[in-house]
Amino acid sequence: MNSALFVNIFRFLLLLAVQIVVFNNMNFLGYISPFPYILFIILYPVNSNKSGLLAASFFLGIIMDMFCNSGGIHTTACLVLAFYRPYLFRFSFGLSYEYQTVKLNDVLTPERFTFILLSVVIHHFVLFILEAFKISFFWDILIRTLFSTVFTIIICIIIIYLIKPNKR
Repeated sequence: MNSALFVNIFRFLLLLAVQIVVFNNMNFLGYISPFPYILFIILYPVNSNKSGLLAASFFLGIIMDMFCNSGGIHTTACLVLAFYRPYLFRFSFGLSYEYQTVKLNDVLTPERFTFILLSVVIHHFVLFILEAFKISFFWDILIRTLFSTVFTIIICIIIIYLIKPNKR
């Protein structure tokens, strides 16, 4: 088997476990809920199988829904993010994406930050709009999306720098 497959399986299990054990128990001021488990979808290899990403995103979301008792909102948000991921790559990286020379776990550049920001915003907006499921809570949805996005991005960048491979 491929070592990239083992890395992805390990990343899947580790991010899911950390999300369930640590970050699901955090809720700051009622508006900030970090969801760094989406880092699995963000860091999934660019040139890998797209249907594999959709399947892994489905399982990631359904497991989160089982532990959060949230009725499918994590699954939907993960699938939306996985579906729009190639378009976000094309928007953020342009020609580098076409030649598949993108590596997300290197030094943080404006392109990488743009990709991570857009990915987190899309996931969180879909998640919170499905959680509220009322248009009258629009400002609450926007505030929760904004604050949770900032906090999740900070955690994701810290995690990326912690797992960044050493260059020798």
